[in-house]
Amino acid sequence: MSPLSSLSPQEQIAAFEKHASTLHRVKDELNRLIFGQELVINEVLAAILAGGHSLLVGAPGLAKTRLVSAMGTVLGLDHRRVQFTPDLMPTDILGTEILEEDANGKRAFRFVKGPVFTQLLMADEINRASPRTQSALLEAMQERQVTIAGEERALPHPFLVLATQNPIEQEGTYPLPEAQLDRFILQTEIGYPDEAAERRMLAATTGSEDLTPQNVCTPADLEEAQQLIRMMPIGDGLIGEILSLVNALRPGGAKEDLLLWGPGPRASQALSLTVRARALLDGRTAPSREDLIALAPAALRHRIALTFPARAEGHTVDDVIRELTARIG
Repeated sequence: MSPLSSLSPQEQIAAFEKHASTLHRVKDELNRLIFGQELVINEVLAAILAGGHSLLVGAPGLAKTRLVSAMGTVLGLDHRRVQFTPDLMPTDILGTEILEEDANGKRAFRFVKGPVFTQLLMADEINRASPRTQSALLEAMQERQVTIAGEERALPHPFLVLATQNPIEQEGTYPLPEAQLDRFILQTEIGYPDEAAERRMLAATTGSEDLTPQNVCTPADLEEAQQLIRMMPIGDGLIGEILSLVNALRPGGAKEDLLLWGPGPRASQALSLTVRARALLDGRTAPSREDLIALAPAALRHRIALTFPARAEGHTVDDVIRELTARIG
């Protein structure tokens, strides 16, 4: 039972206002550091508030790494970064057991924790590591634990993975398997900043302005906000629209002829949680259709694949999703 559920309605409203105000300051701090990416920041925060992992896809130099690093500091989370490369081994992420000898000559194994034992793990250029190394995160992302030498070891709470991926350079990369993609609650596409944002970025990054991230909240604040998300009411009508959208992208659905495969139940769960997170970020006490329309591409684009004929005809995953969400409005 969530501690917040025992509060009176007035106390719950006070908790909502408190966290909405804190998250507003979090967004302001991140927007001070990352220029022209307000939508990206909102999507990543929505994923974190929903308790899920996020995949950031964008060309080099679009502040993906800086955003993740700043996110850890601003949210007060212990965070570590792993640069994924073809020679990275699973033990480089999870840790390993080493044999040690004490002063009496007695030998024993000691476990040395890897960087996965953190609250916010940045998996930089995750698709550059081999499938064997990528799979090291499967259990961690789903179960919030890792099994090493037959022993289950719990990860810190909260445990979040923010992974980055470069869509341009595909030589020497290993595409993530569908099972791992499905573990990311959202896939956020990062575009180029507009001219005004880039002008501000030039003035700030090539001048004397202090762009050091400042802490705004604590892990306890974040966990309470995550509890608040799950307590937020969501209407039956909106649940119905989520299910209709997801089912339209499955075999037998409206877009069956364009798809190789469609989204599983995690897609519905992702939308149910992130639409509520987006409402809290906006200071609203309940999600709306606009939240569903805004987050549907990020929640679904990595969970479906188009057939070759569909791609040859010029269809894209985002176009298919937009066509379906246009009917919601």
